[in-house]
Amino acid sequence: MIKITLPDGSVKEFAQGATPMDVALSISEGLARNVISASFDGKTIETTTPLTTDGSLILYTWNDSEGKKAFWHSTSHVMAQALEELYPGIKLTIGPAIDNGFYYDVDFGEHKITDADFKKIEDRVLEISREKHNFKMRSATKAEALAFYKGNEYKTELIENLEDGTITFCDHSTFTDLCRGGHIPNTGIIKAMKILSVAGAYWRGDEKNKQLTRVYGISFPKQKDLTEYLQMLEEAKKRDHRKLGKELELFHFSQKVGQGLPLWLPKGAALRDRLEHFLKKAQKKAGYEQVVTPHIGQKELYVTSGHYAKYGADSFQPIHTPAEGEEFLLKPMNCPHHCEIYNAKPWSYKDLPKRYAEFGTVYRYEQSGELHGLTRVRGFTQDDAHIFCTPDQLDAEFKNVIDLVLYVFGSLGFENFTAQVSVRDLSNPDKYIGSVENWEKAENAIISAAKDKGLNYVIESGEAAFYGPKLDFMVKDALGRSWQLGTIQVDYNLPERFDLTYKGSDNELHRPVMIHRAPFGSMERFVAILLEHTAGNFPIWLMPEQAIILSLSEKYEKYAQKVLNLLENHEIRAQIDNRNETIGKKIREAEVQKFPFMLIVGEEEEKNGTISVRRHGDSGKSNQSMTIEEFAKLVQEEIDKTLKQF
Repeated sequence: MIKITLPDGSVKEFAQGATPMDVALSISEGLARNVISASFDGKTIETTTPLTTDGSLILYTWNDSEGKKAFWHSTSHVMAQALEELYPGIKLTIGPAIDNGFYYDVDFGEHKITDADFKKIEDRVLEISREKHNFKMRSATKAEALAFYKGNEYKTELIENLEDGTITFCDHSTFTDLCRGGHIPNTGIIKAMKILSVAGAYWRGDEKNKQLTRVYGISFPKQKDLTEYLQMLEEAKKRDHRKLGKELELFHFSQKVGQGLPLWLPKGAALRDRLEHFLKKAQKKAGYEQVVTPHIGQKELYVTSGHYAKYGADSFQPIHTPAEGEEFLLKPMNCPHHCEIYNAKPWSYKDLPKRYAEFGTVYRYEQSGELHGLTRVRGFTQDDAHIFCTPDQLDAEFKNVIDLVLYVFGSLGFENFTAQVSVRDLSNPDKYIGSVENWEKAENAIISAAKDKGLNYVIESGEAAFYGPKLDFMVKDALGRSWQLGTIQVDYNLPERFDLTYKGSDNELHRPVMIHRAPFGSMERFVAILLEHTAGNFPIWLMPEQAIILSLSEKYEKYAQKVLNLLENHEIRAQIDNRNETIGKKIREAEVQKFPFMLIVGEEEEKNGTISVRRHGDSGKSNQSMTIEEFAKLVQEEIDKTLKQF
């Protein structure tokens, strides 16, 4: 008999050779019907894999991310079979699951694939799926694998890098693929599938290699799920921050300036300024001190911090000065600079904590194919801060940062989120710097703080930064998409590397603990996510302009200007549209520009000293007449509803 430990801590005994499906059946038939994947002692296995030793088992359904991963990876196999049947002679490479769906990279040779081909591929995938073929794993020797893929240089290259005894194939129907495993029980579970797009992709991501065709797809266990997903994609297109950024005149990219280097237009710059002011005000209340550091630093600074060893390949090339042997780098991180600010003078335990904050711009060389609007750029500004504290202060300081992050989310409408405690990958210690003892202290401190604050959190292995574990906030936007926003990291390692000290009550020198934190993450990415979350309808306190004054004709220009002056006295941001256009056209264009309020002025308003107020999105509703003072009160009430107190 073997003992199987389940996620709730319970232990069940089974005969040696029992499968995860047998375990599921022992719990309930309903669970067995829904289980599609499993992991045993942290390794992904099939639901039919015999269990021969004691261990911990997790069963996955479609509702689990690992279940979806197995579902989508399995569908990529079925799509690969369909592609081989429809396009004889093609060469398959790899077909992994991704965050939403899967892809398969294919060398199509002389064949061409276009949007017009998608339907026949989808139909064939569903035909194969309905036949309910089981996915079966089997081992193969290296010689057998190489013989099977003779003529496919891509699979051959993969096999050459594998050791005998570690090579496995997956069979279903008439199709076989080189695969490590992780499949659903059979193809019949796949009820809906859609090819989303095709794109070029270099083999193994190397521009020196041949360009392949990447076929993206997604699948679901119900047609209803696919329909809803496609509707969400359509809504996402409308909310694309690149489209909205152009329409709202927030930012621009120029090939002459360079890829991945955004230019902030006046309205976008004003938006950024308000976000900065919002956070700086909260930081001042929380005891942060503002600092400024240069955009470059000596290479040795980043060698000391460890960033050069970990990120040197992704940095811009060193800047050489006229002095022989002197090299500088564009700043990839702010933290080494802040360590040197701390090192500018000696500190006592009575002086700590020190909290240094900076909106610091950093630069990293991202591959051109990975750049995407504001979410993936080469130059970005982090709302960075670093807290240097004693070990006894760590818990309170960490919890205070959690409070600050929650304040930011609440004021900007991000209400649906979970916390992720990102820890080391214990099987890959070379990825990290520092002692095991310091890592354990840091990880335990984060988990303790998350528990005490009542956060809904999960622990993810292998997601830590190279110098320390972190607490990441995973936020769901209005479309249900998950984004990583806000991060807090505990670091015992940089204080050692930079020899940071403070004099303790025992008159001896001690190491401070360092907390890295960035509630926004980066201004660029945060604005992009906020744009898509709100569809450009920002909270009114953040809007570039809170109102637009629409005059019915040129006769009322003077009154419109008077209204503007009065609004400015009430600190309401507004502009005038005095163009010789119909009021209907002015309203339509103001709607596109997403002004929260349209203030219409004409003969009656001028005579009564009022404005006719129309809200954004109130199509067909009657306008409300009010005085400037009444409108100012209305705006303030709207601000008070959204802007939380810290």
